[in-house]
Formats: sequence, structure tokens, C-alpha cells
Amino acid sequence: MKKICLFIVLLFAVGFAFAQDSGVIIELEGTVETKDSEAAPFVPAIVGGQVWEETVISTGFRSSAIIEVGSTIIVVRPLTRLSFVEIRALEGAEVLNVNLQAGRVRVDMDPPAGTRASMNVSSPNAAAGVRGTSFEFDTRTLEVNRGRVSFVGSAGQRVLITSGLSISVSERGTAMNPVADGAAALRPQRPAGTTEQNTEPVSITAMEGPEDGATDFGVWW
Repeated sequence: MKKICLFIVLLFAVGFAFAQDSGVIIELEGTVETKDSEAAPFVPAIVGGQVWEETVISTGFRSSAIIEVGSTIIVVRPLTRLSFVEIRALEGAEVLNVNLQAGRVRVDMDPPAGTRASMNVSSPNAAAGVRGTSFEFDTRTLEVNRGRVSFVGSAGQRVLITSGLSISVSERGTAMNPVADGAAALRPQRPAGTTEQNTEPVSITAMEGPEDGATDFGVWW
């Protein structure tokens, strides 16, 4: 009987842990709507409302939302549609995967010591995989504010982008050369200063060890 009771308690504890696999809307401005799945109708978002796997959030003109998922803060910019693909949180580990269908987001990820947190943001044109970092992404162009981001164009080439750099994906789906932060201006265009001689895709290999004395959360591939 004691073993059965213990098993039931463990099941309850595990179930409770998975029940926390959601995020919460902490700030809204303007017209913001959510729906529980692609097939469901949109309804007005509310502060304190939860987001789950398959939740879609849409912002209107001059509208925005801030969503907290574990140790990750996502700022959803105006005219953006974002869907949550995977949210998993267990003790010591967080996994978050989202799909940016249109628009632009800012992501700040700051996991506490001892927590393994990873995130992937995909779009029709490119994907960005991160740990312990801050960046902005508009489906084609990435700006890294802090940490390191693994950037992949739809053609499959992967480039490691570090803080202070921007990168865009070309019309062919290949990652262009990274440039100084801001040069790509977070819009689908060739980075300023790029010439015909240096537009070939580049490959950057992740190196172990902290960058500029900061904590190194590593890069996941």
C-alpha cells in the first residue's frame, strides 16, 4: 500500500511539473489577440492570460505584447504573428520553440544558475537557436545583443552569430556575411556595405569558453 501511495504522489508531482509548461502575458498595448490553435477563432488577449503549446498571438498596428515563459521574455512587436510550438519545463531544464510567421520579436533569455535553457525561433526563411542570450529577429534578419545565436537559412547553412553582429538570409535561403550590429536594419535586405566580392555564405565554428568574460551558456546544434 505504501508503494502504491508513493507512486500516486510521484505521478501527481510529475503531472504538476508538466502543468507548468505554459507562459503568461505580462504586458499589452493596443490590439492583441490570441487563439488556442490554428483552427480556433482569435479572441482579445488579456494581461495574466496564459499561452500554451499551439497558442497563436497576433498584434495589430502600433500594438505589442510581452510574454514570460520560464526564464525567457518575448517582446512581440507590432504587426506580428507568433505561434508556440513547444514549451517544456522540468526542474533544471527549459525548452521553448516558437514559430515567427510574420513581424518581429525581441527575445531575452536569462536562465538561473544550474538551469539548462534552450530556445529555437523558426520562420519561413530562417531559424535561430539560442541559450542565455538577447536578440531581435524579423523572419529574415537577426541582431544579437548579448550571447551567441546559431542562425540557419532555409537553404540549411548554419552560422554562429555573436553579440554586436547582425545577419540576414538571402532570397536563395543562404546566410549572408555577418555585419556590425544595426547595419542590416532588421528588414529583409542585403546588409549595408556588402559587395559582390563578399556575399558568399560563411561558416563560423563555435569555440568553447566564455566570451568577453561573460558566462558561457554554450551553443546547441
